[in-house]
Amino acid sequence: QVQLVESGGGLVQPGGSLRLSCAASGSIFSINIMGWYRLAPGKQRELVAAITNGGTTNYADSVKGRFTISRDNAKNTIYLQMNSLKPEDTAVYYCNLWGAHGHYWGQGTQVTVSS
Repeated sequence: QVQLVESGGGLVQPGGSLRLSCAASGSIFSINIMGWYRLAPGKQRELVAAITNGGTTNYADSVKGRFTISRDNAKNTIYLQMNSLKPEDTAVYYCNLWGAHGHYWGQGTQVTVSS
């Protein structure tokens, strides 16, 4: 199995920044995609950003220009740098990994953007 552990969530004011981290461990193969979903109450789950092992990235339109996803393949860790945060970014953010043997979810970390 694969275990994903997120950290870095918290409460920030509009316009502020947070950096989320996700460390993967277990039966990880080098060819995979990792990314971040988010879920807010009453809204559909949204894929925020994803990154391949080769570094190719993709972003939801709602976060383009504000969020940056990156990864450290040696550490099996991904990051989400979140800048210019808006109240509508408030959600639980879940780390995901898509690999040879399945799709895995982290436990989630709460991000709240409020004045």
